[in-house]
Amino acid sequence: MSEFAPICIYLVISPLVSLISLGVPFPFASNSLTYPEKLSAYECGSDPSGDARSRFDIRFYPVPILFIIHDPEVTFSFPWAIPPNKIDLFGSWSMMAFLLILTIGSLYEWKRGASDRE
Repeated sequence: MSEFAPICIYLVISPLVSLISLGVPFPFASNSLTYPEKLSAYECGSDPSGDARSRFDIRFYPVPILFIIHDPEVTFSFPWAIPPNKIDLFGSWSMMAFLLILTIGSLYEWKRGASDRE
């Protein structure tokens, strides 16, 4: 259990820090509605134009999708942060398989032109 003590401490402290930082502003917030201009929409100093729920061009969607696909790369690469002599053969080959799959996916996206802009 002593091996996991730092992880348990991290799992307890990190939500506490997040909740405290979210809760601190509430006692200092003003509930008065004396400034209705602060509740109005603001768009670069001019009046808002158009509908906020208008459709976006389909070319904007691949960017967040590619980000979501490659975002777990950082998470799954985290085991390489430990010293190499503590990773056994299975761990090394698992990471190589993950990087191979990631490379194949990146090459497929590149070949299909998913990240190309017009």
